[in-house]
Amino acid sequence: MSKDIIFIFEFVSGGGFSQVNIPTSLFCEGFGMLRSIIADFKALDFEIHTILDFRIFFLSKFLQADVTKKVNLNENYITIFKNIAQKCKYTFIIAPESSNILFELTKISKNCNNIILSTNLRGIKLGSSKIKTYNFFKKNKVFTPRTYKIPYTNNKLLLDVDFIIQKYRELRCPIVIKPEDGVGAESIYYFENENHIVDFCSNSDRIIDTNRTFILQEYIKGRDLSSSLIGISNLDMNPIILSVNSQEIIIKNLKSEYFGGYTPLENYEEIKKKLSFVIKSMDLSKIEGYFGIDFIEKQTSSFHFIEINPRLTTSYIGVRNIINLNCAELILKSKLNILSTPEIKLLNHSYFTRLDFYCDEFENMEVFSEEIMPQLMKLIPEFVTPPISLDGSNQYSCFIATKTKNLHSSKIRVRNIIQSLKSQNFKIIKPIQKELL
Repeated sequence: MSKDIIFIFEFVSGGGFSQVNIPTSLFCEGFGMLRSIIADFKALDFEIHTILDFRIFFLSKFLQADVTKKVNLNENYITIFKNIAQKCKYTFIIAPESSNILFELTKISKNCNNIILSTNLRGIKLGSSKIKTYNFFKKNKVFTPRTYKIPYTNNKLLLDVDFIIQKYRELRCPIVIKPEDGVGAESIYYFENENHIVDFCSNSDRIIDTNRTFILQEYIKGRDLSSSLIGISNLDMNPIILSVNSQEIIIKNLKSEYFGGYTPLENYEEIKKKLSFVIKSMDLSKIEGYFGIDFIEKQTSSFHFIEINPRLTTSYIGVRNIINLNCAELILKSKLNILSTPEIKLLNHSYFTRLDFYCDEFENMEVFSEEIMPQLMKLIPEFVTPPISLDGSNQYSCFIATKTKNLHSSKIRVRNIIQSLKSQNFKIIKPIQKELL
């Protein structure tokens, strides 16, 4: 009896950057998600097809895919995407909302008559626009930072500094400027004085992509959190909360960068109870499949909702390590309308983070990838994305996820991993969470 075929696609690993340099941070998260979700669908006995950029095709040996197609330099990944989608019954797409990439790929999949197991088109449309998301949160009467679309001046070359200064003075607090369709911590700029705003705006044509729309948002100080959920098409069911996660976001030189996080929170049950109450008050019926919500917990314990992520999020790498069920099975059953409310138990703890380091030991990258990398994967099973240098330099990056009993033991395990890397002559590069060094 033949197996059902699923096409699992991840944009960064799968040729989305085949004509330009692959961004290291996005790759570490993207490949980690790809490897994780492939393993979970493999456990459900699917035949799995995927595609990989030619520069990282050697990593296919670390994927449990049955068929892996290479995207070469002169090839268009969308053409390959269409060809594979036409041969598969199911698709699962991990891609950025920016520039409508996720929406268009999902539409292609729908036109191929695939059963789409990633987020549906209506959910993507809502989460892809931060202005729409802001209006959605306001309509549902939940706390959310005040948000404004920033106009351009000088023939759409520079952000309107007068508008930004005016809003900054009205808000009387630090502000954040970011793309209206941005993903994660991409191109997020933090300001707490007018001089920095003026300097930024006067050079904005060189700093940002002026073809994109940017927004201004009041900065909410507090604990950066996210929730991992599964939306159900059955209108009588609220989204299922899989977990609530802490996010490690570092602001440096006015820019923010995402390094990972941990799950679950120390006071998980209390937070989940409050979050469930708020989510029940929101109409999230448009969103089907796995999605995430980013929010801030202020010192007053109030929740301020920032954005909806209509796709698999990096937190999935940790979430799959802590719950008693296969997340892919929950996603599948939710899409087939056969999911009853599951009894979710959190059995473990996971700290998931990117590590950056350098090493002068390996001049031959081919030898490193063929001999050293497999040894490191055996030595440190927590690697979800193996150490890799995408530009051929002596700087390497990886992504790890622990599976322990609590936050304390997860931190100890991360320290041990760092020590293991040091014993292999890898030197850790800061910034990294200071308590782990």
